[in-house]
Amino acid sequence: MRVIVTKSSPVVVVGASELETATGDIIDLTSFDKCFAPSPTTLLFVFDQPIDDPVETIKKALSQALVHYPPMAGRLAGADEEEPTHIVCTGEGVPFVAAAASCALDDAGPLHLLDLAVRYPAEYCRLSDPLLLMQVTRFTCGGFVVGVTNNHVMADAAGLAQFMQAVGELARGMPVPSIVPVRSEVDSSLPRLPQPMVAEVRSHLRVEKGEFLPFLDVAIPTSLVSRIKAKCGAGKCTVFDAIAAVLWRCRTRAVISDEDNDPNAPMLLVMPRNSRKLVGAKKGYYGNCIIFQLALATRDMVATGDIKDLVKIIRLAKEKMPDILGNSGDGRDEQQAQRAPERYNTLTISSVRNLGFEAMDFGGGMPSRMMWKTEQPVGLACVVCSPCKPKDIINVMSLCVKPEHADAFLHELAALNIEVIHDLRPSSKARL
Repeated sequence: MRVIVTKSSPVVVVGASELETATGDIIDLTSFDKCFAPSPTTLLFVFDQPIDDPVETIKKALSQALVHYPPMAGRLAGADEEEPTHIVCTGEGVPFVAAAASCALDDAGPLHLLDLAVRYPAEYCRLSDPLLLMQVTRFTCGGFVVGVTNNHVMADAAGLAQFMQAVGELARGMPVPSIVPVRSEVDSSLPRLPQPMVAEVRSHLRVEKGEFLPFLDVAIPTSLVSRIKAKCGAGKCTVFDAIAAVLWRCRTRAVISDEDNDPNAPMLLVMPRNSRKLVGAKKGYYGNCIIFQLALATRDMVATGDIKDLVKIIRLAKEKMPDILGNSGDGRDEQQAQRAPERYNTLTISSVRNLGFEAMDFGGGMPSRMMWKTEQPVGLACVVCSPCKPKDIINVMSLCVKPEHADAFLHELAALNIEVIHDLRPSSKARL
């Protein structure tokens, strides 16, 4: 069945006029913000419980939220399009699109293939572009999808979750958000990251023009995670540790080729971490506050080692985190720096679980599903999404293998009873 999404022309939502705060404030970007290029990231939130007029309800709440979050309605500024230095609170607002789908949510098929979000015109966000874009799409069943696209320089996932929680609270009639927002570096108590570390992170997070990576939506059974945690022992493995170990091993096995099968080739696992508590950021800070944990092992160790041993490597990397801020270098130890792997041997696994998206509620309850969507790959990545329905699976959005390795990756996942919900390769549309 062909699904048609009818979209209205964008309207610009600004802060509620009767509460409008002064514009013109300038907020310097932090060293954490500068780790990211001005690239777009999109999240889709699926709500299967109807609310009264979701488009107008959310649009009004967005206007109210912008009063408390004026930088979200501003623009970046600086001498270089790709190296902005500050945010100007211009009050120019957030483009908002109302849309309607021609079917019910259950009949829509892969939502990633539908036009459920507003896009930026280029692979990088320009200085003149809005920092946030939003679309609300109604389905015939009464459910709706909120598509949020933001410039990563503005906020990380935890910061965006805080903002969206605020929109939800205002939509439900609260007079003000429950968390007082903080964005200025002066007010947030953030330390300064060493410049080599900022440059190192930027080198991993870049858009590769012309690169195509198949997009896979997989479901990891919670029973598999429980077995791995039991094998590792009480308190020695988190949900993320187990998922990261599984994905790292499956992908490494999939990309091994006969032509290049060096068992000692370095394989790097990059794990972004919300570091607000670690660095002592003030409560309510919603800018970027991510530090990247690095786990390094040989190809043979990752591909053939016991899953329990991979969990140990991952946990060791996480335990080194407090040392990074005191390091004047790039965050890698000497061994990691000497054996830096090729780009394709570097896998990034991030998680948006437990950041606050689960608490987002516009009046009908929490999202039934959350999805990550990207137009251009920034590194090779898997994103572990928030809990959803059904509760016995954990969704992971994968954009981490070349087309020639996709079948092998799926085979490795299937061997662990990991289901591919949607195989979004162009050649696979007939199987959706």
